[in-house]
Amino acid sequence: MSLSSQIKPISYLKAHASEIVRNIGILQEPLIITQNGEAKAVVQDIETYEQTQETMALLKIPVLGSLQIEEGKVQPAADFIKRLQKRRESR
Repeated sequence: MSLSSQIKPISYLKAHASEIVRNIGILQEPLIITQNGEAKAVVQDIETYEQTQETMALLKIPVLGSLQIEEGKVQPAADFIKRLQKRRESR
């Protein structure tokens, strides 16, 4: 994917919105919108956006786990299993 071909000014977005929406789903490449020569926004198809969000969520899991370990918010698995068994027996 060559990003240089996917950089357009905001005036292009205004003039070609329907074409952009139609093509963005086919190409599945982001379109970078500039304003006054600076990148300001990214337009992408919903499927790619959802995949990106899912990937980001999955990448956060190990980080959150590491933070919980550092903060001492963990317990041995054996202790957790014993608690579950006691809870089950009390029902």
